[in-house]
Amino acid sequence: METPRSIGGFDFLGHEHINNKMTIKASLKAIVADDHPAVVKGIRTFLERDGEIEVVATAENTLQLAEALDSCSCDYVFADIGMNGLDGESSSIAFLRRLSWQERRPKVIVVTMISHSRMLAGLLQLGIDGIIDKRDPLQCLNEAIAITRNGGRFLSPSAAESVSRLPNSVPARAGVLSRREWEVFRLYASGLLIHDIAKRFGRSSKTIATQRRSGMRKLGLETETELIEYLRQVGLV
Repeated sequence: METPRSIGGFDFLGHEHINNKMTIKASLKAIVADDHPAVVKGIRTFLERDGEIEVVATAENTLQLAEALDSCSCDYVFADIGMNGLDGESSSIAFLRRLSWQERRPKVIVVTMISHSRMLAGLLQLGIDGIIDKRDPLQCLNEAIAITRNGGRFLSPSAAESVSRLPNSVPARAGVLSRREWEVFRLYASGLLIHDIAKRFGRSSKTIATQRRSGMRKLGLETETELIEYLRQVGLV
């Protein structure tokens, strides 16, 4: 039996521990959620290609995902975190966190373009079962199932590399932005300056700057460079 490695303070089994001949014998049911239809189709096609996994529902946002979970029993949820949340949040993190805390629940695998180490480590801290970087091969989907099905946690190669950059002394974070914090980020990404955003919302520049700092703190972003990189990864830049 393989011994889990510790990366970024978390124990997990990675892709190198998978036997290439391993197959998933039992029939499994999955829900795929992403706000990009091409991503949903690609994941669904790959999962169903051998007839061993059935995708029982797909979703383009967090509300559709919640409705699918209410109406369909499943073993796995493969979801992006960039979808709008149920209560106006900027992401599906809050919903996935609540889902991961339920006693009888499907395994939750996040499929994302985000590579910020503190955020990925924060997702693991919230109880997410696995993280797959969208830049990694589709085969990681099967590897994630094989490992998490037996109680392990899975990081795809790129996700593992990102988490490994996080020193153990640095706190992991995967915060949820408020509606206004997300709007400030969105307008900032569009090129507006703080005083322009303040004028648009009828607020002071100090208030807008505080909201930007609050959003960065929730996401574990410390510098302007990290903020711009995050905005690029979520498609705002």
